[in-house]
Amino acid sequence: MKSVPEKQQDRTATAGSARQIRLREQLTKAVFFCTASFAVIVVAFILLFLLRDGYPIFAAEGILPFLLGPSWAPTAVEPQYGIFPLIAGTLLVTLGAMVFAVPLSIGCAIYIAELASPRVKSILKPAIELLAGIPSVVYGFFGLIVLTNFIRVTFDLPSGETWLAASVLLGIMALPTIISVSEDAITAVPREYREGSLAIGATRWQTISQVIVPAALSGIAAAIILGIGRAVGETMAVLMVAGNAAIIPEPIWNILSPVRTLTGTLGIEMGEVAVGSDHYSALFGVAVVLLVITLIINLSAVAILRHLHEGRTARPGKKPLIPSHISDGIITIVKAAFLVLLLILLLAATPWYVAVLIITLAGAWYYGRDRLSRGQIETISFGLIVASAIIVLAILIIILQDIIINGLPALSWEFLTQPPRDLGREGGIFPAIVGTLYLVTGAILIALPLGVGAAIYLVEYTREGRITRIIRTGVDLLNGTPSIVFGLFGFAFIVLYLNAGVSMIAGQITLALMVLPTIIRTTEESLKSIPQSLREGSLALGATQWQTISQVVIPPAVPGIVTGAILSIGRAAGETAPIMFTAVVFSQRFLPDSVYDPVMALPYHLFILATNVPGSATNKYGTALVLLLLVVGFYAVAILIRTHFQKKIRG
Repeated sequence: MKSVPEKQQDRTATAGSARQIRLREQLTKAVFFCTASFAVIVVAFILLFLLRDGYPIFAAEGILPFLLGPSWAPTAVEPQYGIFPLIAGTLLVTLGAMVFAVPLSIGCAIYIAELASPRVKSILKPAIELLAGIPSVVYGFFGLIVLTNFIRVTFDLPSGETWLAASVLLGIMALPTIISVSEDAITAVPREYREGSLAIGATRWQTISQVIVPAALSGIAAAIILGIGRAVGETMAVLMVAGNAAIIPEPIWNILSPVRTLTGTLGIEMGEVAVGSDHYSALFGVAVVLLVITLIINLSAVAILRHLHEGRTARPGKKPLIPSHISDGIITIVKAAFLVLLLILLLAATPWYVAVLIITLAGAWYYGRDRLSRGQIETISFGLIVASAIIVLAILIIILQDIIINGLPALSWEFLTQPPRDLGREGGIFPAIVGTLYLVTGAILIALPLGVGAAIYLVEYTREGRITRIIRTGVDLLNGTPSIVFGLFGFAFIVLYLNAGVSMIAGQITLALMVLPTIIRTTEESLKSIPQSLREGSLALGATQWQTISQVVIPPAVPGIVTGAILSIGRAAGETAPIMFTAVVFSQRFLPDSVYDPVMALPYHLFILATNVPGSATNKYGTALVLLLLVVGFYAVAILIRTHFQKKIRG
């Protein structure tokens, strides 16, 4: 039997151990809070440095003259810094992209959610994810070589680099975003809606068009808004095919006119401007405007989607985000605006007799549909929906076929293992391959612990409240930031302010900031998928919260975390804009000696080959194919991991 002093010593030791455990838990929570707050800090720094370098132009020109000025001529004898033509070009290209993408996307989403068999779904959904995984510079290369040439020949133009080319290309790039989010919204409509509609005698098409789609309207609207954000923030693809003339088309609906966008201006001019000049400040002013536009767009979509998510778990009778009478009005306005835009584009892009024929057929359908039976209407409607899915699949096949067929002849051991010669016309791309791997490896090593830590804090250590909302808003803002803005921030902060120079480490940090939201979101979803009962059981057995997280929650969530990391690697490997001003050079024979040396990278190498080096068609396609295989390979691995563990969970 222990004496009284011994018992007191035991109690003291136990109390000391408990204090150590509490202190360790508090320190752990504090570390995770810091990682979660990092996204907010980064957003604040981006705004700070953009405003710091952009303020002089706002002070000198005035905000309204800068925004509404009719001429952008920063290198003229008397420089002019009016960005209205750039804003107009951005809006026109985006409108054209949505006219192209929205009907195809919604039709394809309806087909996947309501009509496709499981076997067809297993083909279409990976195809759409593959379409999302193609790097923007590869899209731009395809557009520059194939699409612009088609437009030039078809319309007998001196150049096919036009508003039309940019809109079609951006529309293709927006397809995966709109399809995926719309399909989720349609799938989320309760089954009772479908069953009730069919039970009262409605056809399948009437159920889809009058019950399911209206019920999913908010989600579809969010999908379109996200697609608009994708189009507005795109840099490389639009830069390569839009013609880049800082003018407003005359007439305004002339889709065969060249245009220049906000992002294109930054991509073209930032690399040649003198630091600290008025031109330099004006470009940062453009970046501020671009950032504000994209953040408003993306936050609007996030707010709608968040409301939908809350509505699915809310009490019955909760008011919808968009009341039915307002949603009906929105649908009518959107239909009218869409038809007007389509009519303008049709008249501008086709011979008058083709436009008249199409308008006549459309009018005959609109006014004659009441005379058709319900079965005939359903057959026609389903035919159009299936056609939209086929077109989306055909777009992917055409792009892949062009890149693969023309790129395979370039692939050889020499091409993969030798440095470039004669400005990339000869030799290989070995330094670019290694440089790309260096960049993405460093980026993921920086972003992964920060992203996983932030997700752990958001899921395991905090409840929904003001702090959580601020952090999530920061993540959403970071996710909606255009890649070219990351590039400018990296240049201003890392290259200049921190004096890191154009270097590998500057590119790695910039890419890490860009992929951080992806890692946070995928990790968060993985942690949420772990049953709460596992946590409760571990805590009931006496484990601490960190022991529960590290030994019970994280191990089964590892596949999802790995998937997010691989997706981030794929995205980082295919990005050009963030590294243009921070990390890369076009050609070098040797590998970097340290992280403070610049590197070659496949996306930038392809961009320069495609836009500045004539006579290198074989190596252009070879570089595009290697980049495509690298990025798509990462995405394919992520999809396989996800599919494997989904089957394992179901089994």
